[in-house]
Amino acid sequence: MQIERSDGFVLTDDKARLDLDRIRRWLADSYWAANRTAEMITKSIAHSSTYGVYAPSGEQVALTRATTDYATFAWLGDVVVDPEWRGLGIGKWLVGEVVADLRTQGVPRFVLATRDAHTVYETVGFEAVRYPSFWMELDLRADRPTPVDA
Repeated sequence: MQIERSDGFVLTDDKARLDLDRIRRWLADSYWAANRTAEMITKSIAHSSTYGVYAPSGEQVALTRATTDYATFAWLGDVVVDPEWRGLGIGKWLVGEVVADLRTQGVPRFVLATRDAHTVYETVGFEAVRYPSFWMELDLRADRPTPVDA
């Protein structure tokens, strides 16, 4: 999949174009993935449907991954836009196009987690989980976030 915006930005699922060093830096600076090793990041990308956004110059400026079965469910994770490129609607465009792409493959349900970007995702249709009491988790991370972190 490859889509070009009118201003020359390109969104693609071509993993060969991913700038792994840049992605590792972005995630190291994030609140949700700061403790991931380079090996974990590489493995997560290899086993996900991964999308990158590239400036007209070819520089990678954004990323997201979808963990999905391509039939019933997709979890969007690691949605990140380089700080120098924020404010241009890249994140909204990225998430909207990824949802559209996976919808064409039959995926009817999407989730993601965010601490501070709810309004960005609401613009592309996300809303609070309808029945939060249905959801459970098993989180064995040593650095599991606490309610204070959220």
